[in-house]
Amino acid sequence: MTLCEALPREPHREASIPVLETERLALRMPRLGDAKTMVALANDRRIAENSARIPHPYRMADAESFICGANKGSGDAVFLITLRNKAVIGAVGVTTLDDQAELGYWLGVPHWGKGYATEALHAVIDYAFTDLDHQALNAGARVTNPASRRVLEKCGFQWTGVGLYRIRAINS
Repeated sequence: MTLCEALPREPHREASIPVLETERLALRMPRLGDAKTMVALANDRRIAENSARIPHPYRMADAESFICGANKGSGDAVFLITLRNKAVIGAVGVTTLDDQAELGYWLGVPHWGKGYATEALHAVIDYAFTDLDHQALNAGARVTNPASRRVLEKCGFQWTGVGLYRIRAINS
């Protein structure tokens, strides 16, 4: 029995998650073979401190659970962010929580400050509105993470109350 066999499988589900390509990146579905790389990148206290759901330490079991649970919901889409040379640098996704679509992402520390997050988020936002038919996306960033707040603002999110919120314009 393999790690993911206990999870219910949808026929041809992997084929329905596209690869999203940008100028410098390819966003693709995570695979079990990515777990070791994910642990190496995400097992940095700075990533856990700046994200809502990444524990520290980040262990192999955390990566495997993330991979096996990726893309299970009908309005969900989770991607690994890779450079064009196929090197994994982070993850991004849209998940549905309490009937609201939420955008989340993280990048490995060596890849901060290079515009990769903004580039990846633009691709996932377009996919969420166009292919997943979401009407709005929610996202959040910690007050102590101004870089992430700026990424979200560059992607069109605006502050509403205590969080950032993006609405697709009518007729767009």
